[in-house]
Amino acid sequence: MKYKTVPAMPGLSFSAVGFGCWGISGSDFWNGTTDAESIRTVQTAVDLGINLFDVAPVYGLGHAEEILGQALKGRRHEVIIASKCGLVWDEDKNISLNLKKASLMQEIDDSLRRLQTGYIDIYQMHWPDPDTPEEESMEALEAIKASDKIRHIGVTNFSLERTKRCMSAGTITSHQGLYNLLEHNPTHYHNIPLEYRTSDEVLPFCAENGLAFFPYSPLFQGLLTEAFKATDNFDENDARAANPKLNGNTFDTYFTIATKIRELSAEIGQPVNQLAINWLINQDAVTSVISGGQTVEHVTQNAAAASWDLSNDVIALIDQILATHQVSGLV
Repeated sequence: MKYKTVPAMPGLSFSAVGFGCWGISGSDFWNGTTDAESIRTVQTAVDLGINLFDVAPVYGLGHAEEILGQALKGRRHEVIIASKCGLVWDEDKNISLNLKKASLMQEIDDSLRRLQTGYIDIYQMHWPDPDTPEEESMEALEAIKASDKIRHIGVTNFSLERTKRCMSAGTITSHQGLYNLLEHNPTHYHNIPLEYRTSDEVLPFCAENGLAFFPYSPLFQGLLTEAFKATDNFDENDARAANPKLNGNTFDTYFTIATKIRELSAEIGQPVNQLAINWLINQDAVTSVISGGQTVEHVTQNAAAASWDLSNDVIALIDQILATHQVSGLV
């Protein structure tokens, strides 16, 4: 496994391939998952040298945090846990945004209990809350950090303007955003508008300020894998059914590009998922790639992406494919 460091978090070394925990939310949210397999998958990830685990309370409405906590018993000291806050739910499972101080104070304790840990390494605001000033949220998070319940504060899906306001009110060390081989400057995610442009804005900002950057959805929710088909990849119970890019008018275009990338990966003798992850690892501004995995095989394949390097010739061929379809302009 390769490891990377960032100036904003001295003393921490991040595996180039991280583990995204949305896929361990349980069978009610992702097809083909069992808790037992999820636990084995997490433990295998640690064995392979993956040390960044990105989770959120809303993943499975607390379930993913609970599974991660169970899987890491006795191994907490080996990993970096990045969880999130700001998405809460009621008794009817209705999810809403809330980054107010009182809510954050409750959320952190709930996450620590589910994770069975005394602290979270990186605590990230999951989505911006237009009804709560960044200054109020940062006041709460800095207080939580002072109590040693968290070590670092990060943002996810925040615009540069919001990120800068947070940085004026406290210390931000990481940014997480949507970014993969086919989505360079996406304008929305699952019909949620994005206030940032990853390639054009976020990556240069993180590099300039020494922040970690964690790209999520590096495999485009399975599109950049060998197994993804033109139809019948999941049913309505799968979270991906809500992604219009995998079901809507632009899917054919994305699938066409993914097929060409898959053909290129076959030519160089490497799996397409590893090529996609490697493309991200190859970028200096990328710290750890948040790669999902539902099985031991998935995480083993993902980790192997750090065992080889893309050549400049292959990168040029990838650029040609993307330029043909104007990928940076897709949404």
